[in-house]
Amino acid sequence: MPKKGLFLFILLIFMATVKAQNVPAKKYAIRTIAFYNLENLFDTINDLTKHDEASPMMELKGNRSKVYWDKIDKLASTIAQIGKEKANTSPAIIGVCEVENSAVLEDLIANKHLKKQRYGFVHYESPDKRGIDVALLYQHRYFKPIFHQAFNPNIYRNNRKVFTRDQLLVSGYLDDELLHIIVNHWPSRSGGEAKSRPLREKAAYQNTKIIAQIRLKDPKAKILIMGDFNDDPINSSFKKVLKTKAKKENVTVTDIFNPYEGLFQRGFHTLGYRDNLNLFDQILISKPLLDTGQKEFSTYKMFKAKVFNKRFLTTRKGKYKGYPFRSFSFGNYRGGYSDHYPVYLYLIKAQPD
Repeated sequence: MPKKGLFLFILLIFMATVKAQNVPAKKYAIRTIAFYNLENLFDTINDLTKHDEASPMMELKGNRSKVYWDKIDKLASTIAQIGKEKANTSPAIIGVCEVENSAVLEDLIANKHLKKQRYGFVHYESPDKRGIDVALLYQHRYFKPIFHQAFNPNIYRNNRKVFTRDQLLVSGYLDDELLHIIVNHWPSRSGGEAKSRPLREKAAYQNTKIIAQIRLKDPKAKILIMGDFNDDPINSSFKKVLKTKAKKENVTVTDIFNPYEGLFQRGFHTLGYRDNLNLFDQILISKPLLDTGQKEFSTYKMFKAKVFNKRFLTTRKGKYKGYPFRSFSFGNYRGGYSDHYPVYLYLIKAQPD
């Protein structure tokens, strides 16, 4: 290259470098929203008002207290890491299921891994026969609840009520933006997928009624629907009842977008069930939380949805290699975390210059 040409090339590189240094990078507020099935987080006390003696914790022959505190520590450690790589803190909001009562939630948020984050929670006792409930945990510095209500899905089979988990609605402000979060744990596949499918479709229908109630007051409400749905994203409860959409361009203001349908098609899972890999744990959003390609992020929008499937949460050998490393199996404590992976997404918003 001639000397004159080389000089001009170096000058252009220098000017571009100076320009880049003088223009500050755009800053974003990043908040993690998560969901985690805690796999039978029961205390060691027999509650005579529940069938909790059927829980894995109560089935243990000994060392229940040691097992309980080890499980609390493992779950708290996991929650502390979800989304931290981008948000620099644990989830601002995390829905949970398979918790027995408020006492276990108090122990969880008081653990050394979470104590500094000052979590609060919303919890109701549900009519589930075993006494397992859903709840919503939140960091006080980011989220301020203003309303919450538990909805019984009122599911019947053969004219008999199915005593399953409530659906929890919590409305509040994430920083200065109003969100509505619905936490779910739909009926299991006990008895087979086909036989139990109508139960989950009825649970999905209850979600549509909660959504309608929210939109009656706020047609453009920012809604997150999370849970262990015991259904994959392609099942009828989502596609026919909730009418979820997998592609952003197809989502209208009345639709629900499911980012986990794409992840499911790409082979992601959150549990192994009867020798199948399933993605039962999901977080869905309404259109006002969806990035439509403008990339402005003047209000909170979903940036990315993920499965928190770290190596330490995964069984490394044996028949269940590749499945989540569970806590309990066949009446014994396995020393794992949960039989489900957590799921999470990032909401981001541009900060003022």
